[in-house]
Amino acid sequence: MIDSPLPSVSAWVRALADAEIPILPHALAELEQLREIEDTHGTVDAKTLADAMGANPLMVLKVLTHVSRYCTRLGVEPPETLTGAIVMMGIAPFFNTFLNAPTFIEWFKSDPEAASGLLKVITRARRAANFSLNFAIRRQDEDAGILYEAALLHDFAEMLLWCHAPKLAKEIARLKESDPTLRSAAAQKVVLGTTLNALAHGLMREWQLPDMLIKCTDERRASDPQVRNVMLAVRLARHSRNGWDAPNAQPALKDDIAGVAKLLTLSEEAATRLVMGLDA
Repeated sequence: MIDSPLPSVSAWVRALADAEIPILPHALAELEQLREIEDTHGTVDAKTLADAMGANPLMVLKVLTHVSRYCTRLGVEPPETLTGAIVMMGIAPFFNTFLNAPTFIEWFKSDPEAASGLLKVITRARRAANFSLNFAIRRQDEDAGILYEAALLHDFAEMLLWCHAPKLAKEIARLKESDPTLRSAAAQKVVLGTTLNALAHGLMREWQLPDMLIKCTDERRASDPQVRNVMLAVRLARHSRNGWDAPNAQPALKDDIAGVAKLLTLSEEAATRLVMGLDA
C-alpha cells in the first residue's frame, strides 16, 4: 500500500503500472459459471464474455491492459473494445488468465471504508457509461461502444487509488466533504502532488491503450464531439451523484444540461427530460 504522496507523476505511474487490480465478486462468479458452460457445451464466445463483464470497470481495465501489453510485444495495434480484446486472447486463455484474479471482498476485508469509496466510484462510472452510450446512439455515432467504455474507464485512476493508496483517497474525500466548493483537481494536487487525470494519462500511455480511449479522456480536445460526449456523461454522473436536486450541484448541472442540449441539438427542457429518464 502507498501511504504517502510520491514525488512525481512518473513515480506514481511506476508504482501503479504493474499493480494488481481486484474484481467484483459477482464478476468472478459469472466467469466461473461461463467456464462451466464452455467446458460442457463449448458455446461461450467473446461477445458473451464481454456482455457479462462489460459493466465492471475494473475487469474491463484488467483485460484491456493485459491485451495492450501483448499487442505491444507483437508490434500491433491493440483492439479498441473489450470484445475485440477477448477475441485476440481466445476463450480458453481468457479464462485461464482471469479466473484467479483477487476479488473485492478479499482485497478490502480489513478496510470497509475504502471498499465503500471504491464502490461509489464504480457506481458513478456505470452511470457515466450509460449516459455516454445513449448520447452516442442518439448521435448515430458508430463508435458508441467505445464511447461507453471510455466513460466507464474515465475515472480508473481514482479506482486504483482506492485499491492501492486508500489512506490518500480518504484524505481527498475528506477535503471535498469539508469544502464542497473545492475542485476535485485541487484536492488531488494537495494530497497527491498531482492530479488523477495526469496519472490516468501517464498510465494509459505506459500501457499503450487504444488511441481512442486516450483521446476521449483528453479535455484539451473538448471541441471533438466524441470527447464532449464522454466528458458530459462523466460530469453529469459526478455532479448528480447526490441526486438531481442537490443544492451545491445546481450551477454545474445547469451547465451540463446546456452542454447536452447543444451536443444533441435539443432544447434544454428536452435535454433535462432525457438525462433524468436515462437515470430512472
